[in-house]
Amino acid sequence: MKVYKNYDDLPKIKFPRGQEVFISDSTIRDGSQMPGVVMSKNHKLQIFEYLHQIGIEKLETFVFNHRDKEAAKSMLNKGYEFPEVTGWARANPADIDLVLEMDGIEETGILMSVSDSHVIDKMGLPNREAAEEKYLDALQYAVDHGLRTRAHIEDMTRADNYGFVFPLVEKLIEIDPDCIIRLCDTLGMGIPFEGVDEPYGIPTMVKYLHDEMNVKNIETHVHDDFGLGMANTLAGYWHGANWSSLTFLGIGERAGNTEIEKVVLFLHERIEGFDKYNLEAVTEFARFMEKEIGIRVPRNKAVVGKNIFAHESGIHTAGVIKNPFTYEAYLPELVGGKRLLLIGDSSGLEVLRHKVEETLNELMGVRAKVMKRDPRLKEIQDHIHRLYDEELRVSSISDEELRGYVEKYFMFEPIVESETHEKTNIR
Repeated sequence: MKVYKNYDDLPKIKFPRGQEVFISDSTIRDGSQMPGVVMSKNHKLQIFEYLHQIGIEKLETFVFNHRDKEAAKSMLNKGYEFPEVTGWARANPADIDLVLEMDGIEETGILMSVSDSHVIDKMGLPNREAAEEKYLDALQYAVDHGLRTRAHIEDMTRADNYGFVFPLVEKLIEIDPDCIIRLCDTLGMGIPFEGVDEPYGIPTMVKYLHDEMNVKNIETHVHDDFGLGMANTLAGYWHGANWSSLTFLGIGERAGNTEIEKVVLFLHERIEGFDKYNLEAVTEFARFMEKEIGIRVPRNKAVVGKNIFAHESGIHTAGVIKNPFTYEAYLPELVGGKRLLLIGDSSGLEVLRHKVEETLNELMGVRAKVMKRDPRLKEIQDHIHRLYDEELRVSSISDEELRGYVEKYFMFEPIVESETHEKTNIR
């Protein structure tokens, strides 16, 4: 009989292809294009530091303006192995020259829009053939000048893949067999289910690139317009992709991108033998993004939301007090978080007892023991219930308020057990 009573009991899964997988960050590049977001040089350097602490393999950045270049130079001057600083360019020699001017950058992404809407309406090109020529020339130029390449195949989930994109990729790979083919789900149209063909099926496209075309390096870059960013990114890995392009907190245009923190946590906790990333800084990273960049993090945001380890209902708090595994998918310290037990209208006596003991410890500096049947607990609980029933209170009881209750009902009663184990009867 299988018994799952702690985190180590739970089995981990394996990617069926068994490939090693990597992450390329686009917080500074794609994330900076989020409306209302302006990143200074110092912001970018701090983001770079957090990514370094986590162990993310690559970071891509613009090098178009002075601020971009100065930030890139400072990152390169750190001399870190991870994340590698890579460039990004449109498919023309002038943009690629800007990357080449940055001493230390050895790889660049090259934008290659492939849907007819992008090729004709956005770029003003006469046809697909003109787009193909432009993209192949750009990739050849980058390779001829010694750069490693990443083909940013934009809007692939709204393109004619069999008729245009796959033949284009075949020619790109002839120029650079190691080119990373970035499958871009630019408007979040991708579907993570097997059996869905083009243009939406992420598994079908990844398997075609991997199995039929023998592409060595496949990367997903998924936007979240339909809320499927995480699912499509994992589907990419599941079916043979070895890279994913992500942003911290999922920032980016419109609904943003797939979130780094979610993918890293999933890999670390759910995939067998996967421990190369360190998540201890992600909660601090999220607070930095809130305070300095102005990104509002919802309280219920996975991994870094303030409610992830907050418990209020009686059943949940009692379970967590006895064994965190009961109602926490992972421990707070894994992601640099902190458990928070709240008192509210649904809280039971167990969490109230626990919080009263904590407060007495702080107030008196001794180990306090409070029995669950102590009538003073019931008096506090009744008082709190009246707040919700009669005063229509809609917020939790703060630690400061609970402190007041403890002082009122407990401070002058002999209810503590000292460290010398001198016991006093508790009424």
